[in-house]
Amino acid sequence: VQLQASGGGLVQTGGSLRLSCAASGLTFSRYVMGWFRLVPGKEREFVAAISRSFSITRYADSVKGRFAISRDNDKNTVYLQMNSLEPEDTAVYYCAAVFGSSLRVVFTTTGEYRYWGQGTRVTVSS
Repeated sequence: VQLQASGGGLVQTGGSLRLSCAASGLTFSRYVMGWFRLVPGKEREFVAAISRSFSITRYADSVKGRFAISRDNDKNTVYLQMNSLEPEDTAVYYCAAVFGSSLRVVFTTTGEYRYWGQGTRVTVSS
């Protein structure tokens, strides 16, 4: 299984970025997908997750209303649209995958995910 994250970069406060994570080596439609982020000196934290069926999404309180997770099962890709970015959003962002036993289940903790991508860096300047 490989998860390839991309789309990170440098953006000013208030700007937008869209992260992508392309998955291979798995039946993508059977997997719950999540995004996490890591800031040096802190633990990896949950950002967003989406169920197999697209209908269930979960967000960290810090990103609600600004970030949106989506997936395209035909392209084996999950996205994270990030708007109104703040310096506090600066981090390395990781996508993750875990088999979903049902269409509506989602997971929000790092320990629940089986596969991880390599990360893409997002820097928000003030």
